[in-house]
Amino acid sequence: MKLSLAYEMQRPVVDDHAVIEETIEQCVLADEMGFDTIWFVEHHFLTGFSMSPCPEAIFGALSRLTKRIRLGFGVVILPYHHPVRVAERVAMIDHMSGGRVDFGTGRSAPYEQTGMGIDPRNTRDMWEESLSMIPKIWEDGLFEWEGRFWNVPPRDVRPKPYQQPHPPIWVAALQPTTYRLAAQKGIGVMALSVAAPATLAEHVQEFKENVRQAKPVGRAVNDQWLSATMAFCGEDNKAARELAAQSLKTFFGPDRPYLKDQVGVYERLIESWGGVPEHLEANFARYIKKDDGDDSGLDLSGGSAQIANAIWNQFDADTLADRAVTVSGDPESCLKAIELHRATGVDQLQFLMATETIPHDKVMSSIEMFGKHVIPKLNHT
Repeated sequence: MKLSLAYEMQRPVVDDHAVIEETIEQCVLADEMGFDTIWFVEHHFLTGFSMSPCPEAIFGALSRLTKRIRLGFGVVILPYHHPVRVAERVAMIDHMSGGRVDFGTGRSAPYEQTGMGIDPRNTRDMWEESLSMIPKIWEDGLFEWEGRFWNVPPRDVRPKPYQQPHPPIWVAALQPTTYRLAAQKGIGVMALSVAAPATLAEHVQEFKENVRQAKPVGRAVNDQWLSATMAFCGEDNKAARELAAQSLKTFFGPDRPYLKDQVGVYERLIESWGGVPEHLEANFARYIKKDDGDDSGLDLSGGSAQIANAIWNQFDADTLADRAVTVSGDPESCLKAIELHRATGVDQLQFLMATETIPHDKVMSSIEMFGKHVIPKLNHT
């Protein structure tokens, strides 16, 4: 089981510069403490929530300030960027880090897409076309392409990646259709819903079976499954669990300015389109409330932010920790939660630890606790 850290670079209170400096300090410590990967999101326009628009910039610094930890694009929003530029940036960081890059891909959400002038209805096709192009750009020789969204005349694109044949490829996923698509394309699943491992076990096993028959989009198959969760480790078991639970319950709190704006954007799109296209239903359902009365279960990925917040508040910190919705508490508690995820076939757990609820000094202490008392007891393979 590998352990990694995710970074949204939240900034509701402190200034931009402080967020950058604190994030770098945390990442350097994570490298020293034995974490496997640090993943950085790409977000735009999310006021008071995320300040991580260009992971490649901070990776430029971290490639030189760290020695062994992997640098994960978690993820590059492919519809926003020309595939040649994506291939160049990822390969450059791969060289600067000595071959430590993981290449996560995704297509974001309509609120951010429309801010970039992208039609949400095209993003799945844009993602697929770009994903088909990038591994070919990384191959030796001239690259050329004629597609629906991009055309490239014969060109030699440099640099090629340091890793051979190329960095591991992933996709951000919140629904079973994406898990199955990942298996077909031979790329790893980044399951970013925060859920009890039991609710994902069936999907993990299905992915592991299907990926064996993959027709890989690249020259190597990535058969790994990553699950995301909130985490905090401390000496005081109860206090650490409470802190992680509060972090979870405020992460998508209803007071986010951009959440209020999103609903209006989505409603206007639905009206202009005359309905939601089938391939966007799951994406839109996360923000448009449904009156079906179903708030049951510990799968926290679906529904509007308000519905999700209501579900989270039904469970106390001990329940969330005991069911491994959070990996939190003292080292023994964290190890038990990690084992529940491991038992379902998960290869990597991605911890979101640096949130507005958990200040910098506590994040640093938690990273150190994991490094000294949890990671040494895991069987890394």
